[in-house]
Amino acid sequence: MGIFEKFKLGFKKSANNIASGLREIIVKKEIDDNTLDKIEEFLISSDVGIDAASEIKDIIAQRKIDPKEDPVSEVNKILKEYIVELMQPLEKKKFFEKKNNLNVILVSGVNGVGKTTTIGKIGKIFTENNNKVLFSACDTFRAAAIDQLEKWAEKVNATLIKSNPGSDPASVAYKALEHAKNNNINQVLIDTAGRLQNKKNLMDEFKKIANVIKKSDETAPHEVILVLDATSGQNIINQLEEFNKIIPLTGLIMTKLDGTAKGGVLIAISKKHKVPIVGLGLGEKEDDLQIFNAEQFADAFTQLN
Repeated sequence: MGIFEKFKLGFKKSANNIASGLREIIVKKEIDDNTLDKIEEFLISSDVGIDAASEIKDIIAQRKIDPKEDPVSEVNKILKEYIVELMQPLEKKKFFEKKNNLNVILVSGVNGVGKTTTIGKIGKIFTENNNKVLFSACDTFRAAAIDQLEKWAEKVNATLIKSNPGSDPASVAYKALEHAKNNNINQVLIDTAGRLQNKKNLMDEFKKIANVIKKSDETAPHEVILVLDATSGQNIINQLEEFNKIIPLTGLIMTKLDGTAKGGVLIAISKKHKVPIVGLGLGEKEDDLQIFNAEQFADAFTQLN
């Protein structure tokens, strides 16, 4: 299956929601003010966000819709153009390229978003691009998280640095960096505990990891990635804002897009925060993390089939 086919399949629920909603609203060739208001309300209810929905409404109002064309297709085309223009500057494709120097990536996110699995999938892409990869199991609060990361390390041929459950997470991260420097490993992925953003002690631990690894490499972390679960809808905007306060984020990955109709929330985030998008989780398999491409996202999100 090609990449675009995976995008289409992964976004089927979100796309079906958009397509059926627009067809229910746009019943006349001419789009009047009442229809425009309904389109805006529908887009807001589809998690696209108030700001983006308002802008899309204004663009539709200003654009002359050809009465000879299908109005749903014309509105869909406007939506697609808007998404590409908004999100293309947020592509972060170089993230997966081979790095010549040590590159330390701190991976964060609340419980249940698929963070450890996502690290494994990133590691797979890294090794395929000829990187030497190390996983640092700093979610020491859960033995299961350490075991899960160990299985991923074996699967994708990465080195694993771990410690006993309950160990200080920052010390594990420091040990990982020292090992990477001594063994010419260029990609280090640090798995942090699944923190609730309103739990101060856990957020402090997250900050401590970032501070301690600077003792090994003062330029680290080079990337701070937040993993978000698309099924949480608008709640993830609050998560992003809270994590961004602790350490400025350099990118985000959204998982579980194949299981939800809430894919529009990625548009809301892009409009409000302009955080680069590293990749999208579109399934459970190890190669189902797709590098973000705005054009493919827009095509899949607005598919009418």
